[in-house]
Amino acid sequence: MTQKSWLVMALLGYSCSVTATASLTPDNSIFKQKIEQAITDFQQTHKKDWAYQVTRYENEEGEITSSVEHYTPSLSVKNQWKLISISGEEPTTKQQNKFIKSKHEQINNKEKNADYSVKLRELINLDSLQWLSDNDSHIQMSFQVSLKKLGEDAEGKLQGTLSYNKQHKFIEEIIIVNNAEFSPMFSASISDLAITFNFIKIKEAILPLKHELHMKGRFAYIYPIDEVSTDTYSNYEYKNKSD
Repeated sequence: MTQKSWLVMALLGYSCSVTATASLTPDNSIFKQKIEQAITDFQQTHKKDWAYQVTRYENEEGEITSSVEHYTPSLSVKNQWKLISISGEEPTTKQQNKFIKSKHEQINNKEKNADYSVKLRELINLDSLQWLSDNDSHIQMSFQVSLKKLGEDAEGKLQGTLSYNKQHKFIEEIIIVNNAEFSPMFSASISDLAITFNFIKIKEAILPLKHELHMKGRFAYIYPIDEVSTDTYSNYEYKNKSD
């Protein structure tokens, strides 16, 4: 399991160049209501009803891997996932079979243990939301991050910002960074962390657009951790099984 695996499954420096439209800080409660409703809308999206393509890229200590995958929920579990390419090449039969086996194991682990999809209500501490700025199109807010799966040492060392799309009423971007070094697991330390979640709204559905991870630190106190990875989602198509 790579460093990315345990960090992302346990689940974004960043600065905002938005100019405030008011000189006085507005009432936070008004904005909190908008964010809480946006989280509810996100949770009500049936993501398994959508087919999509995901392009993955990872650079781990200079070792680069990439893949293009396609998911079709209306097909049988055996055929839902397909590996389109790996490192820019058409996959061999062996690679395709290994990929499908890995996907089945992930599905079984989710059913037995936990769903590793983004849980905004856990990620965003609503009580800590603070208005930063807003303009004609977006509201920017900060919040405290508390992710138990990143370990007790991460408590108070992660800070989040979000961008709320006023017109379409959804959270368009979330960025989490660390403000101090922390240890997510025994013998591992993270000195620099930035995770970005981007979302897109299609009709009434709020769906992932891009997940990006930048991480530096050390593993086993000796080996360097230097990783950049992105998952980019595209070609969404509604595929409800009951249709």
